[in-house]
Amino acid sequence: MSLKKRSFSLAGHRTSVALEAEFWAVIDQRAQRDGVSLAALVGKIDASRGDRPLASALRLFALDAKGR
Repeated sequence: MSLKKRSFSLAGHRTSVALEAEFWAVIDQRAQRDGVSLAALVGKIDASRGDRPLASALRLFALDAKGR
């Protein structure tokens, strides 16, 4: 599996996250379903991730969203 990198501004800072395309697909679908931008959804996940790396938090979010 290859990684797909996306860049965001989170809390006023630019950051890039590389995830497998399958995770991005689930996250994209969830953002669309919720009627928010991908950046807004990633920002929400970022704000609640605690000490966990952002890539890990996004993967866990996608796994949880996939099960719903």
